[in-house]
Amino acid sequence: MSTISASDVAELRKQTGAGLMDCKKALQESNGDYDGALEYLRRKGQQVAEKRADKSATEGCVVTALDPTKSTGVVLALCCETDFVAKNEGFTDLANRLVKLALENGVESAEQLNALTIDGMTVAEKLVDQTGKTGEKIVVSELYKLSGDKLSSYIHAGSKIGVLLAFKDGGKAGADEFFRGVAMHIAAMKPSILHYSEFDSAFVNSETESMQARIKTQNEDLARLGKTLKTVPQFVSRLQLTPDAMKAAEDAIKAELKAEGKPEKIWDKIVPGKLDRFVADNTLLDQDRCLLNQFFVLDEAKTVEAAVKSFAENAGIIAFRRVAIG
Repeated sequence: MSTISASDVAELRKQTGAGLMDCKKALQESNGDYDGALEYLRRKGQQVAEKRADKSATEGCVVTALDPTKSTGVVLALCCETDFVAKNEGFTDLANRLVKLALENGVESAEQLNALTIDGMTVAEKLVDQTGKTGEKIVVSELYKLSGDKLSSYIHAGSKIGVLLAFKDGGKAGADEFFRGVAMHIAAMKPSILHYSEFDSAFVNSETESMQARIKTQNEDLARLGKTLKTVPQFVSRLQLTPDAMKAAEDAIKAELKAEGKPEKIWDKIVPGKLDRFVADNTLLDQDRCLLNQFFVLDEAKTVEAAVKSFAENAGIIAFRRVAIG
């Protein structure tokens, strides 16, 4: 067996990023042959990857990349098993290389990215190689491409949440800063769709029953504690607030005002506010899931839709993608 020098081991480690002992073992097994050592490390990576295939990769980092015109972007999550590996500089460097590779090649899915070439191998092979070096399963768990008039991106502290937002600026200065605020809202409030009109009616009906049951259960606990009960909603989405439903709500409000002895001449001043309250109480699903219908975290008196229109009449949100780890 040939003598393996410390400099040989150091050079292999520098080129591959593998552990010191793994590099020494690879050179010993290949009798000092560099290419043979690389093949040994590649096989070791495959073996480790096979053993880790069933493991959960619930740590990692989210990264984004925008093209020079800020009209196309990619957000991806590179996942591993532990926070220790996720915080490694080599891991985050790889994530940033992969998102740039995806952007440059116009890929729209992790599967397409895995077929591209990096460092003389496919991305899929590269991830297996990294699994062998870290001893942990490493995968691109999510990848989305987004295009629009203009894009904003936001990475939340800790790199566990990333957002891409496509918008129209309405021709007003300051749009980049304003819509970055909207991207921050998306990171914090977790909307899943843009507008309530995207809901399926069967889903809304199911969620209505579920939310009503949930609030009734909460009210039982509140009653035992002597606290104010929550209003059990009739509805949960504007999708259900048909003209007939709104007319019935208005009639009920007027009947209540009459019973309270309020003069009819002042009802016009009271009814609009009570109708707004009715809508707010009966659109909880929209507020939970729909970006435009949520109350804006930077101006809680307005919905996101209203805040955008206040910024510029012709401004608008086209689409968004939110990726989160854990």
